[in-house]
Amino acid sequence: MYEKKIYRKDMLKCALCADAPCTAACEKLDPASLLRSIWFDNEKGAAARLPDTDVCAGCDGRCEQACVRHGQVPIRAILDKLRSEVKKDLETALPADEERLRTDLCGIPMENPFLLSSSVVASTYDMCARAFEAGWAGAAFKTICSFDIHEASPRFSAITGDTGTIIGFKNIEQLSDHSVEENMEVFRRLKADYPNKIILASIMGKDDAEWESLARLCEENGADAVELNFSCPNMADGGLGSDIGQVPELVERFTRAARRGTQIPILAKLTPNVAYMSEAAEAAVRGGADGVAAINTIKSIIDVNPHTYVSAPAVHGMSAVGGYSGNAVKPIALRFIAEMGHDPLLKNMKISAMGGIEDWSDALEFILLGAETVQITTAVMQYGYRIIDDLKEGLNYYLAEKSFSSVKEAVGIALESISETTDVLERDTIIYPRFLHHRCIGCGRCTISCSDGGHQALKLNKQRKPVLDPKKCVGCHLCVLVCPENAIVSSGIRVSKKEDTQAS
Repeated sequence: MYEKKIYRKDMLKCALCADAPCTAACEKLDPASLLRSIWFDNEKGAAARLPDTDVCAGCDGRCEQACVRHGQVPIRAILDKLRSEVKKDLETALPADEERLRTDLCGIPMENPFLLSSSVVASTYDMCARAFEAGWAGAAFKTICSFDIHEASPRFSAITGDTGTIIGFKNIEQLSDHSVEENMEVFRRLKADYPNKIILASIMGKDDAEWESLARLCEENGADAVELNFSCPNMADGGLGSDIGQVPELVERFTRAARRGTQIPILAKLTPNVAYMSEAAEAAVRGGADGVAAINTIKSIIDVNPHTYVSAPAVHGMSAVGGYSGNAVKPIALRFIAEMGHDPLLKNMKISAMGGIEDWSDALEFILLGAETVQITTAVMQYGYRIIDDLKEGLNYYLAEKSFSSVKEAVGIALESISETTDVLERDTIIYPRFLHHRCIGCGRCTISCSDGGHQALKLNKQRKPVLDPKKCVGCHLCVLVCPENAIVSSGIRVSKKEDTQAS
């Protein structure tokens, strides 16, 4: 069976270029596309696209010579690893079509579950059109309002990993700075040019009458559904944005107002800046919503400059609490989606999920917990609309591999394995770690972590390989997580704590 061995670390220096020179230099392959698939957890799709013959054999490495980081990305070695360790074990062919990806948004047919979420990535006709051409099924258009919007500069900041990629992202961006009339013209053009794509119109009103009128206008101008923005952390002054989402009574009131204005589906976009989301979701359903969109960004502060003492992004010596997004928020988003999925009062409510989705496997996690569609912004801001290729191919391949005939069959099937508390967990057995000495480089990181953060169950032998003391090991698997070479894995064998068993 295929064991995942291709990791981002094999290509950490790859810049994921636009119009990549490596592909321009290669006469037989599209190495940039293959590398991008590896980056976005779609190794199997990439391997399936590789020809059966080793076209790199005898090549003079033009792709590597053309690389913008010449000599730093071992393209041929990566592709050889893809062929030798992944392709040979593939048991499923690439699907010939994308029929498995078809789903719907509150009954509206969608060609796949992937939407742009309401933000700058879906704020003009040109941007949405290019996304639709790329393969996105629809877009939640940047929130429409009648407010006088004047944006700050700069308005983004981020936490980055060792490779410079964004882990967490902060914005102090507000709503659409185009007039309602201008945005309605965009809707009309998009619907005329892309009749099969979904337009989810995000709106924010200042009172009941405006919520109602904006919803009506969006339907009249071609929107397929309306998303009520009850969650923007950057529009909280005066009882707007997340101030609404924190008060179930207001969620119900303004949802009901929007429902008076339209017959098309309504989603309430809820804030994560609460202890529990179900109360607001229940209120939205009472008000007439067909579903919810969640989560929006989390109120945050990123960085405080040790010299200026100002947080980022700094605007003329000041900053503000803003919305946090990116892959770092995914665990929080998944928790809220599961919470609503477990609520019996929300049994028939539709969920459009977002929060830290970068690749198809991230999206799948939300689907398994009950979402029927997913929305993405931060990953698009970092990598572009082109990520849709691997989102679709990766999810489609997974569904085929698991013999699902439709993505709908996967919706919510993981919910029963999740509990809101740890009280239900079995606590009488241990699963010991297993050590793959052929991968171990003898760094000793596992022993440091076990000694200072665990239960002092590991030591290095004379060959600098870890040795386990099963009488001290509690099976926490901290060592599995910290090993930089993936040389420690779960044994998969559950042993009773009462047994005096020696771990291998």
